[in-house]
Amino acid sequence: MPRFAANLTMLFTELPMLDRFAAAAEAGFTGVEILFPYDLPARDLSRAAIAAGLDFVLLNTPPPNWAGGPRGFAAEPGREERFRSDFDRALRFAEALRARHIHVMAGYAQGPSARDTFIANLRWAAERASHASLTIEPLNPADQPGYFLADFDLAAELIAEVGAPNLGLQYDSYHAHLITGDAVAVWHRHKGIIRHIQIAGVPERHEPLEGTIDYPALFADLDQSGYRGWVSAEYNPAGLTAQGLGWLPRRSG
Repeated sequence: MPRFAANLTMLFTELPMLDRFAAAAEAGFTGVEILFPYDLPARDLSRAAIAAGLDFVLLNTPPPNWAGGPRGFAAEPGREERFRSDFDRALRFAEALRARHIHVMAGYAQGPSARDTFIANLRWAAERASHASLTIEPLNPADQPGYFLADFDLAAELIAEVGAPNLGLQYDSYHAHLITGDAVAVWHRHKGIIRHIQIAGVPERHEPLEGTIDYPALFADLDQSGYRGWVSAEYNPAGLTAQGLGWLPRRSG
């Protein structure tokens, strides 16, 4: 059975952030991720995770000066200095939290120059943080119009072109379904480079229940394929978080 993490940006939002760790552990999660954890001191977040017995799995760039603005600059020509500054601060935060992955967000740009910029920045980041695991994630154009990375095959091409051993693919089943219409096929096509998985229901991004995506079958396939990474619940609960966790497999023993 995969290891499940709770996205505390989206789950347990009825509680203050630092109280969400204990709630996630009580619900049966063994890890957590926070998209942009920069509003609170890293030491407080780290203490909350340790106290709850949870691993910190993932955070996103950009870091502290993000306040609802653009998501990432890695593919935006002319903003290389901004990207590198933000990445360094995100790296320091990730190290303080012992975060497993740093998701490098591409930003909003199009065309060959954006591709070249993204590749150059990813190569720089992979060398800069050779000890860290970096991921890139396609986002669907309906939710994120203009976002550079909106195609899983393109993501695979970029990872191959960068050629860094610490760069992999972040697979979000919700985005995969909206981009391709078949999230499970995307998993099968790219599972060799997938380092982190996120799940949600389609189309409302609520609980990952059986329906458009057969999650029990997907979880079984993860086991059969030998996937050793995390599966993060990244969805908007239809009600209180704890009331919608019937989908979460429980470990025996």
